[in-house]
Amino acid sequence: MGLHHVELWIDDLDLVRDEWAWLLGRVGLSRLSAWPGGETWGDGGAYLTLTGSPNLADGGHDRRRPGVNHLAFWAGGRGDVDAVMHDAPAHGWRPLYHERYPHAGGPDHYAGWLQNAAGFKVEVVAEPVAD
Repeated sequence: MGLHHVELWIDDLDLVRDEWAWLLGRVGLSRLSAWPGGETWGDGGAYLTLTGSPNLADGGHDRRRPGVNHLAFWAGGRGDVDAVMHDAPAHGWRPLYHERYPHAGGPDHYAGWLQNAAGFKVEVVAEPVAD
């Protein structure tokens, strides 16, 4: 047993659809279904659904409010994380904590953090290096 799926309510899905599509494809997920107000991405296990919210809050999404702070995705090896971080700005994702990249999560954690135009934060994590 484990995680079945995560559903994110998005203020303006059309605004960020391409950003999410690029990132989710880069971390190995495929679009499983799409409809005018949303889409589902997965890899055969747990899946992620992005859907437009019918109940928009004043001020839009804020990852610091109660709720989900960020999602973390395995990105492959360290070179894969580096490539995602390098390419992300061209696809609407802004690097976070870049002055401490790639060890903002600690000396044994190789990862990068990104934020999209709507303020959603993601972490792309490298597979651990075998000793």
